[in-house]
Amino acid sequence: MTITTTDPATGVTSDTGIEATTEAELARITEAAASAFTALRGYSRAWRAGLLRALADGLEERRGELVAIAHAETGLAETPRLNGELSRSAYQLRLFAEAVEEGGYLEAVIDHAGDTPLGPGPEIRRMLVPLGPVAVFGASNFPFAFSVAGGDTASALAAGNPVVAKAHPSHPLTSRASFDALRTAAEGYGAPAGILGLVYGQEAGAALVADPRVAAVGFTGSLATGRILLDIIETRERPVPFYGELSSLNPLIVSAGAVAARAGAIADGLFASFTGSAGQLCTKPGLAFLPRSATALVDAIVARAAAAEPQPLLNARIHDAFGAIRGRLLADGGADSLVEPHDGPAGITCSPAVLAIDASRVTAAVAEEAFGPLLVLALYDDPAEIAPALAQVPDSLTATVHAEPDEWDDLAPLLAELEATVGRLVFNGYPTGVRVSWGQHHGGPWPATNSVHSSVGVSAIRRFLRPVAWQDAPATLLPEELREDYTGIPRRVDGVLTLATLGE
Repeated sequence: MTITTTDPATGVTSDTGIEATTEAELARITEAAASAFTALRGYSRAWRAGLLRALADGLEERRGELVAIAHAETGLAETPRLNGELSRSAYQLRLFAEAVEEGGYLEAVIDHAGDTPLGPGPEIRRMLVPLGPVAVFGASNFPFAFSVAGGDTASALAAGNPVVAKAHPSHPLTSRASFDALRTAAEGYGAPAGILGLVYGQEAGAALVADPRVAAVGFTGSLATGRILLDIIETRERPVPFYGELSSLNPLIVSAGAVAARAGAIADGLFASFTGSAGQLCTKPGLAFLPRSATALVDAIVARAAAAEPQPLLNARIHDAFGAIRGRLLADGGADSLVEPHDGPAGITCSPAVLAIDASRVTAAVAEEAFGPLLVLALYDDPAEIAPALAQVPDSLTATVHAEPDEWDDLAPLLAELEATVGRLVFNGYPTGVRVSWGQHHGGPWPATNSVHSSVGVSAIRRFLRPVAWQDAPATLLPEELREDYTGIPRRVDGVLTLATLGE
């Protein structure tokens, strides 16, 4: 039986002609990945940086085809959404190429032999090395940036690991086209066969996580599916790292001063943030704390939501879950409906929904992530009501605070509490639109993620590396970056940070 795909804008399902990956095919793919890993260990960082740039060029060359396929499978707008996302995928690859050339990500350290306060000490040289083949699970809501051509793939390759991707069932054709573009570019660059692989089907995905040749797993998706994959890893003879981005409510707080100064701008920004891409973003603010006196701000958000047209959701499962969660928030959470959502005349679509509740009544039942264009307004009379309510909210990827300069001192205790529960604090902005950069951190405490690492930005490479120390090793057996006269990367030598020498 072949895999199907559905255009959410029309609801029409069609056959892709793609067969689910068999057990034998999976074994061939992971064996090829293991062979490629052995080969990759013989290539330089400069070669690997060139590969990443070639992959970025390969995506750009097929931009029109890739965007058109993704639009038909996701209903996301071609411009700016999908074109911007493809640009982001290419940019990620090029940014990681720069990081690979710079070399600081290796965390190279040299401690020469000598006397120490505890007596004579041996020579220790340490740096990070790649793990092995990495399984990458594509996300439904980012057909490029968090899927086959996404950040997990880019960071795993940058670290020196082959990648076997699992195509997402919401966009199998996009997954295949992205894979073909990357594979063609890799072959043209001269990369070893098996450096990239792709599997289809739920059973193949489970078998991929269980495969003993897989050394790590990158996953972006639901908490329930993440738990299933974690359970599979726990049954392996040799468990491996699992890096999951799983669930996030992303609370947003607006102070009285911010309302007085810029209520209209906040209404515009908050509406755009919770409805962008039909609210199907992991950083969407799902719970907003507003002063009860901010009636003009509430009215403005309600008016914008009530006037909005239905947008396509990615699949029927998301549509059904959106309705079910909204129903639970009304029935069990005690929220009131301010804007009722409605479906469009065709396809898998939904318009925005807005609920309201007293901040003092926020419970765990209210703090449930709804994937889609839904916002819960928690109205407070006193800012002291915010902290107890936030205690009911699961830890998130982000938290956002809008306030005026003379209010920050009073908000300091609340900000300290927020810092302990999220991976990124946003001030007078919005959490959607995650910048890809050296300083970015896209992660958070459980259940936002299950690790301390980031899945966006240069530090995402760290997930797919492990430290190795060489003690009193012959110089000829050391990696090039740890040899005495090598100066091409930053290193810490006898406790002192030394910078790279240009031209090395």
